[in-house]
Amino acid sequence: MKVKWQLLFAGLMICGAAIGFFLTQRGNLPDKSENQNKSDKPAVKSTPTVSSEIKPGSSEPKALIKWYSYNDGVALGKDKKKKIFLNFYADWCGYCKQMDSKTFKDKSVISYMNENFIPVRVNADKEMKIAAEYEVRGLPVSWFIAENGESIGSQPGYIPPETLLPILKYIHSDSYKKMSFDKFAKEQG
Repeated sequence: MKVKWQLLFAGLMICGAAIGFFLTQRGNLPDKSENQNKSDKPAVKSTPTVSSEIKPGSSEPKALIKWYSYNDGVALGKDKKKKIFLNFYADWCGYCKQMDSKTFKDKSVISYMNENFIPVRVNADKEMKIAAEYEVRGLPVSWFIAENGESIGSQPGYIPPETLLPILKYIHSDSYKKMSFDKFAKEQG
């Protein structure tokens, strides 16, 4: 079963890399060079974000993902018996910023994530011990953690909203225990 799960995520990683490459070639992604100014404003606050109102007439959603710190999120996940979506990022990471501005602003992702998961965000530069525990080697990377605290799996790289939402449904419904992601996606289709 573990091998199937690893193969699924390897396939998703390749798909994500292809999408990222395609978008980069079109000039839609920020420059990921190491010379990027690290003093830019952080893409994400390191403290939990709560729902907030956006100015009238704005195209942004009125609600945001309710991010928790690692310790609070893990404790809440166990207490409420909910799966955890764990996202590692860094302030300098272009793909992390892309995920923040696109994926984590998508109304469907926000709604599904807040209702069905405990969303946790970890700045890998500031919380290196936690990043090392999950063997974070590149950013962004997203982990899925079961209600009992066991790791389900991870997805490295930028994940667009149209890809993340089906993955969230696949994990939340426990379909990963009984079928491949491809089969799940076809049945949802």
